[in-house]
Amino acid sequence: MSIDQAALLIAEWLPRQRWFAGKDRPIDALEVVAATQMRAADPQVWHLLVKVIQGTGADIYQVPLSLRESTDDRLDHVLLGHADELFVYDALHDKAAMADVLEHFATQHTIGDLRFVTEPGAALPLGEQSMVLTGEQSNTSLAYGDVALLKVFRRIQPGLNPDVEVHDALTRAGCQHIAPLLGWLEGSWEDPPGNRQDASLAMLQSFLTTATDGWSLATASVRDLFAEGDLHADEVGGDFAGESERLGEATALVHARMAQVVPVATMSPDQVADLAETMRARLKAAVVTVPELTPHAAALETAFDQLADLGETVHVQRIHGDYHLGQVLRTVLGWKLVDFEGEPEKSLAERTALDSPIRDVAAMLRSFDYAAWHLLVADHPGDDQIAYRASEWAQRNRAAFCDGYARASGRDPRDDAVLLRAYETDKAVYEAVYEARNRPAWLPIPLAAARRLAANAA
Repeated sequence: MSIDQAALLIAEWLPRQRWFAGKDRPIDALEVVAATQMRAADPQVWHLLVKVIQGTGADIYQVPLSLRESTDDRLDHVLLGHADELFVYDALHDKAAMADVLEHFATQHTIGDLRFVTEPGAALPLGEQSMVLTGEQSNTSLAYGDVALLKVFRRIQPGLNPDVEVHDALTRAGCQHIAPLLGWLEGSWEDPPGNRQDASLAMLQSFLTTATDGWSLATASVRDLFAEGDLHADEVGGDFAGESERLGEATALVHARMAQVVPVATMSPDQVADLAETMRARLKAAVVTVPELTPHAAALETAFDQLADLGETVHVQRIHGDYHLGQVLRTVLGWKLVDFEGEPEKSLAERTALDSPIRDVAAMLRSFDYAAWHLLVADHPGDDQIAYRASEWAQRNRAAFCDGYARASGRDPRDDAVLLRAYETDKAVYEAVYEARNRPAWLPIPLAAARRLAANAA
């Protein structure tokens, strides 16, 4: 199969993939910038990096392909097309195509521009077949038995991916609240000026077999509460506050360990004022997109005014950066934090920028609100009694999370009230814009938060 044929097939297939970030824009051009043959026998395996040009922007995507001499009905859902009498599939879904990957990690192979790196002493489940996990939005993950998970980054940015960087540092430091890193894949390509670009392509980590994500557990608790006639949140069998407190502890311990193994700094009062101005600008832009914010805008802005006048230095470090109940897993060994990649749509510089751990705390507090209110919006609109109980559940679990964080860190995040309010307000503003653009039915959730935050400012 020629590179030109591959590019044509990928260009037609790419817009239908969940992880493709440019679905709202036409592809103007697609160029294969790196091609490495990983397997010559049937099925052939080619690892491709493609440059996708849309308007004035361009992104690099990772597209491994398997080329089979005969069709395989089990792979019909990932068939790109036909070329040179070969059937072309997304290789990540092809068990035979992915069978050699663990061996490459075990021997730390270099294949063309691909480099497999393994953590010292990592135990790999050699011989296990892969299985693609469903439900991911930005990447593609493969489970190897119940031991290892290969997370393949689809949209590639030059540099060390923060998920790899942070997991590597925390694994070497013996952090107990993550899935240990086993290895990672690096690759490179040449940009138009002729410069070599290096990037993280995938990471291999321990598979948390008994895990349930925090969102599922929290919303099950809310559902139990709503099913009861008149019980309070602390009287229902599915009360989640104990788990929220333990999650707060785990979060604080991970923040503390991150501060030990990756860079830390302080934000000067002038830099804090600049941060406040950035938040203020986001609010002004949000009001244009979400006019429903207008009645609350002046009160919300006071949070940023207070931050600008804080007049103190603020400790900053690497944080999670995209923290919510869907980014934590409850296992028999306690809570584990996952996905330190940051918000995928942001640049690598933004995702690795130092920030206050209070931003993660504020984001998790907003996630508790979402867990409580999304069922209200979906199933009980206009029910004041259910709305009261949703608020009670959210407040109980927000408080429990902060209690756990305070016990583990030695400092209560609520004592940093100005920072916490500013970050939570900024997050609610972001959520309002996101929901207005993507899930209008959920817009009442951040609007309720905006009303609450505005009322507390009065």
